[in-house]
Amino acid sequence: MHIALTGASGFIGSYIAKKAVEHGHSVTALVRESSDRGHIEPFVSTFVTGTHDEPAAREKFLENADIVIHNSFDWDALKNGNLDSHLKGNLQGSINLLEASDQRHFIYISSIAVHHHMHPKWEGNVEESHPTRPGSLYGACKASVEAHLWAANASRRQPVTAMRPCAVYGVDPNLKRSIGWPVIELLKANKPYTKTGGGKFVHVEDVAEATIAAIQNPLASPAVYNLVDCYARWADWATIIADELGVEAEIDLSSPPLPQNSFDTTNVNRDLGVKLNRGLDGIRLEIKKLIDHI
Repeated sequence: MHIALTGASGFIGSYIAKKAVEHGHSVTALVRESSDRGHIEPFVSTFVTGTHDEPAAREKFLENADIVIHNSFDWDALKNGNLDSHLKGNLQGSINLLEASDQRHFIYISSIAVHHHMHPKWEGNVEESHPTRPGSLYGACKASVEAHLWAANASRRQPVTAMRPCAVYGVDPNLKRSIGWPVIELLKANKPYTKTGGGKFVHVEDVAEATIAAIQNPLASPAVYNLVDCYARWADWATIIADELGVEAEIDLSSPPLPQNSFDTTNVNRDLGVKLNRGLDGIRLEIKKLIDHI
């Protein structure tokens, strides 16, 4: 199958491109003029320059595509507080891309951020049928596009899939953006680590594997998948990093070791064959890789 992939030069996108080729697919990548392409050139058959909210680039991007994987997101608009630009590019642009995709299978890289307010009736266990209640403009945008996926499937029977990764870890092509990098730098400088709290994490390769496993999969449309592997405190990250660096570190371990809510991933394993069970051992392996890159 020929895949049209947005955000191909980014962290998640680069792993999706590589995984697609490993599974025998070909890739057209939509990239910005300023995007680095070197790390994905072995996996991309065609580059289209532009953004998903530009009609001319969108039309060229979709030529010969069997599958559309929409992964790009303009973070600058949100960081700069430009709501109009955010809504035009990230929301309207995504909806326009979905509509232009017509009958092609549309796989959307959404986010677990579509959930924030957890209803007490859910008893701390959230699965894909629970309604979305985002707590940020980012989560609200992702939830809104998901709604349009369901509408596209209902109105014209377009195959649609939404992937909801939580915080994605792994070695980012831009190393300093990798989760764990700032902690490594801090502990190497013999400074105390005082960040409290934690979050849900998932390995980037599992996100890519699940995304590609949805292609031509009758179980995966219409469908939504929570991509969540494990919970870890930031203190857990720091403890692992200190151990791998072989340094003594002052680490704030006061945060609760378990989360208030968890996400059911039964369907990811059943439908897509991805187990999401790396746990803290998976985080440790990636920390070792990051340290080796320094």
